[in-house]
Amino acid sequence: MTATAELATFGAGCFWGVEAAFRKLDGVIDTSVGYMGGHFENPCYLDVLSRITGHAEVCQVQFNPAEISYDALLDTFWRIHDPTSLNRQGGDRGEQYRSVIFYHTPEQGKAARQAKIKLQDSGHYPKPIVTQIEPAGAYWLASEEHQRYFG
Repeated sequence: MTATAELATFGAGCFWGVEAAFRKLDGVIDTSVGYMGGHFENPCYLDVLSRITGHAEVCQVQFNPAEISYDALLDTFWRIHDPTSLNRQGGDRGEQYRSVIFYHTPEQGKAARQAKIKLQDSGHYPKPIVTQIEPAGAYWLASEEHQRYFG
């Protein structure tokens, strides 16, 4: 990671589509997919699918804050999934598909909480937003075949 780069980590359903959405943004330096938020060390894809790990499928985004703001990343996060759907996105079901923002700095945590409140208050969604906002923990990189799955 370069000296000016920052990290952001998002769970918004299956990590393949999430990564593809973030990778397209100007100012994003790199992306990877993996697992965060559980209690199981070094999980593989099948461990996470078995629902024994507590992890969410996540996309970790390395970005240049001089080119793209964390708020712009949050806007993308809200746009690419249904934040009112508890532990599921589309046909994917289970806690690994939960809507979650893992923040890396107190400023990111504050921005995420404010964005969630603003979106809820906007009336855009008739149901409550269930997105979790948690401090980032250990990040377990998914295997190579899951990286850049959509190109």
